[in-house]
Amino acid sequence: MAAGFRFRDFVPDESPEKGFDSLFKLFMQLVTITSGDVAEALSWLSQLDKQYGLTDGEYGIGNFIDDLKTKGYIDENEQERGAFKITPKTEQGIRKSALEEIFGKLKKSNTGNHRTPHTGQGDEQSTDMREFRFGDSLDQISMTESIRNAQLNHGLTDDFMLAEGDLEVRENEHKSQTSTVLMIDISHSMILYGEDRITPAKKVAMALAELVKQKYPKDFLDVIVFGNDAWEIKVKDLPYLEVGPYHTNTVAGLELAMDLLRKRKTANKQIFMITDGKPTCLKEGNGYYKNSFGLDRKVVNKTLNLAAAARRLKIPITTFMIASDPYLQQFVNEFTEVNQGKAYFSGLKGLGHLIFEDYKKNRRKSL
Repeated sequence: MAAGFRFRDFVPDESPEKGFDSLFKLFMQLVTITSGDVAEALSWLSQLDKQYGLTDGEYGIGNFIDDLKTKGYIDENEQERGAFKITPKTEQGIRKSALEEIFGKLKKSNTGNHRTPHTGQGDEQSTDMREFRFGDSLDQISMTESIRNAQLNHGLTDDFMLAEGDLEVRENEHKSQTSTVLMIDISHSMILYGEDRITPAKKVAMALAELVKQKYPKDFLDVIVFGNDAWEIKVKDLPYLEVGPYHTNTVAGLELAMDLLRKRKTANKQIFMITDGKPTCLKEGNGYYKNSFGLDRKVVNKTLNLAAAARRLKIPITTFMIASDPYLQQFVNEFTEVNQGKAYFSGLKGLGHLIFEDYKKNRRKSL
């Protein structure tokens, strides 16, 4: 009698997963939201435990804190007695967690380069096949396809015959390095109206940084933030990033991004800008020119001039506008047209996937 299938009612396990691993996943989310404040993250974790019963009588929050210290995820803060700080191990863990959350688990690549539309004697094989041509290298020949062709063309005989016309080669793809600058708006509007926009932006930045490190290690990724001014930050600083009482100096951000890209000797360069507002600020001498009411023509003109300058340098700018105001969309459309870049008017959900897809597509271009 053949084995079959036995069906029965599914009874889900309603008891939450206990132990270090389940608490650690939640802790990583909380410490990102609190910008690296371990005490606040643990306080929130304790409140969640009280409300949802995350722990049991065998393993409590105290055990979890001891394990965090033992496993090297938190250290005593030397500047503040009795307080904790996250370690570089945790910083990397947060980036990996963001990568898995946004892009899914990705396998590491050996070379880390990127495909372009050009074929030839590159260093990664594609799926495209063609007939052998003079000048093709021997390692391009697909022996399986070539032998099959010989059998079809000459028949199955004792004297095996392989002619030049039977040979098929697999196309190789050239690859190129890419230099990317990710701009993150940290103006005050990123936390206005009860919506936390900076945490998803941080997660996207951390996920992209970890993606580049794992799959494209020969690429360059610089991260800058912009408020009243703009400055470069290290990838390891992303978990600690906070919004400030700033206006939006998009000009300063673009100027710094272009300066960084000028130093890169790669053919493909691009800027990704995550923002939720209009440009409202310029640096003038030792002070600032600010206007948050509507679109100030003085600020807008300088912003558009930089979009045109980036176009002349063959640097496309992709803007991810986390806002739906029609007049802001009109400005972004004008900015994008001047630069001949791209614009996405998206919410926070799916932002990472948009950036990831655009990152891959832009690497296929020979700019």
